[in-house]
Amino acid sequence: MKLAFSTNAYLNFSFPEAVRRLAAIGYAGVEIMADVPHAWPAYLLPEQKQAIRDALAQNRLQIANINAFMMHAVNDHRQKYWHPSWIEPDANYRQVRIDHTKRALTMAKELGAPCITTEPGGPLEGRTWNECLKLFVEMLKPVVEHAEIEGVLLLVEPEPDLLIETADQYLEFAQHFTSPYLGLNFDIGHSYCVSDDPAATVRRLGPLIRHVHLEDIAATRVHHHLIPGEGVIDFASTLTALKDVGYAGWVTIELYTCHENPDRAATLARERVVTIAKSVGIAW
Repeated sequence: MKLAFSTNAYLNFSFPEAVRRLAAIGYAGVEIMADVPHAWPAYLLPEQKQAIRDALAQNRLQIANINAFMMHAVNDHRQKYWHPSWIEPDANYRQVRIDHTKRALTMAKELGAPCITTEPGGPLEGRTWNECLKLFVEMLKPVVEHAEIEGVLLLVEPEPDLLIETADQYLEFAQHFTSPYLGLNFDIGHSYCVSDDPAATVRRLGPLIRHVHLEDIAATRVHHHLIPGEGVIDFASTLTALKDVGYAGWVTIELYTCHENPDRAATLARERVVTIAKSVGIAW
């Protein structure tokens, strides 16, 4: 396994400055936010893409993932992070999400990223779960085809209060696809929020997991990302489970809630996670 940090904690810094700081802290990779201010795909010029490549090369960092979940650039009045969703009632607004995700897949190929992550359908807004699942699947089909063309994995990330929250729901959703380019971004904190034991869920989902997000969550299970060690998640058992199922990919620490002092968050998180990992026989 390899340890990365998401640039969505560095909203107040340029991408080159964010990766310079993360390299100095000791990370091996970064998750790039496909959004403002780092890499909004719709208006990313060729020279800006090259600047991203140059910053990564200069700091000897790899790309763990492209985060296409968040969409600050749209500035939706309902919630600033990730609207519009895949299941918006308005077809034109759904298309914004579809187009963004296709662009993110193409950008990932251009930058050499192995995968992108996306949101798991939006809030139901009074509709039935099955109705929304059917819509989500239909909206996703042409994007999965685009992922196949680009050779980049499209990873769905279960999230509290959205369409796909639990392991059971993800498995039901995944039955609608056969493409090897559709996979799971397993978020340890999200799993805990919805009362799926993270370690047990890792053992259950095993080969479906293609990328991992890590953050802590309070005992209340309220969805608010905390620095590891400030919540109650048993990371030792979860990392052991990842090792036991043969997961060898990236584990990205995601602390967008810590944008006021991202260096502190990134430093503490790495120190604590590396210590826990060593205790269970994982070297980073």
